Amino acid sequence: MACALCDDTGWRPIERDGVRSVVRCGCWRESLGRQRLDAANIPKRYQHCSIGNFKAYNESIERAVAQARKLVDEFPAVGRGLFLEGQPGVGKTHLAVAVLREVMQSKGARGLFYDTRDLLRVIRGTYNESTHTTELDVLRPVMTADLLVLDDLGAEKTSEWVEETMNLIVNTRYNERRPTLFTSNYEDIPDDTDPNSLLFRIGYRMRSRLHEMCEFIVLDGADYRMLPLNGGFDDLLMLWQTRKKTLLARTSRPARAQLRTPAVRDGKADLKWPGGRAGS
Repeated sequence: MACALCDDTGWRPIERDGVRSVVRCGCWRESLGRQRLDAANIPKRYQHCSIGNFKAYNESIERAVAQARKLVDEFPAVGRGLFLEGQPGVGKTHLAVAVLREVMQSKGARGLFYDTRDLLRVIRGTYNESTHTTELDVLRPVMTADLLVLDDLGAEKTSEWVEETMNLIVNTRYNERRPTLFTSNYEDIPDDTDPNSLLFRIGYRMRSRLHEMCEFIVLDGADYRMLPLNGGFDDLLMLWQTRKKTLLARTSRPARAQLRTPAVRDGKADLKWPGGRAGS
């Protein structure tokens, strides 16, 4: 059905002080928003996500939701993006996509979503001579989007090429002051020797940029993927409390591998590893 105000032209007539003119119709903005959402590369699993249907059941989740609403309300006059950190399944991607969708719908922003590993795969694909897409064709919208979501940062296999490519993206958006939303399962601790730390995965240079670009938010919650069908607030709360107890038990468990008390033979200590030979 054609728009009653503009007859689907995108312009509606107005009259001010006896002067007739036209202005953009609201239906045009809605249509543009839908087109941009379709082109934003948001996976089907997350296309329903909104801040309103994100369940907040503890203080850390409530703080994350408050920061998400603040970014949407203040966009585009935002100085920093968000870095959502937490265990798998706590809702980091849901919240990041919710912010992206609501900014695009309410502010008409040009937004884009990429899983970091998928983005790197697409870039690598441009090196194939049979493709007609260049590396710049992929990178340009990533670096110039009004709001970008880079999901699962740090999950990609590290290499010199990966580090250079990711630093180019992050540094360009940093220099242009374009807000970015990141999610990661890796803990932000200053330890470059721990393979499960964000620093180990992305390096000092990028981590430094991210801390200036983003507000870091830790989501301490349950794994949504373990939620029973039609589960609600109480189920999430129970799952979260169970996860906390499990993690606490794991961290407090003593190390199993220990050295035996050295036996003395011929006046010398005989050091033996109780687990047998390596590879046995």
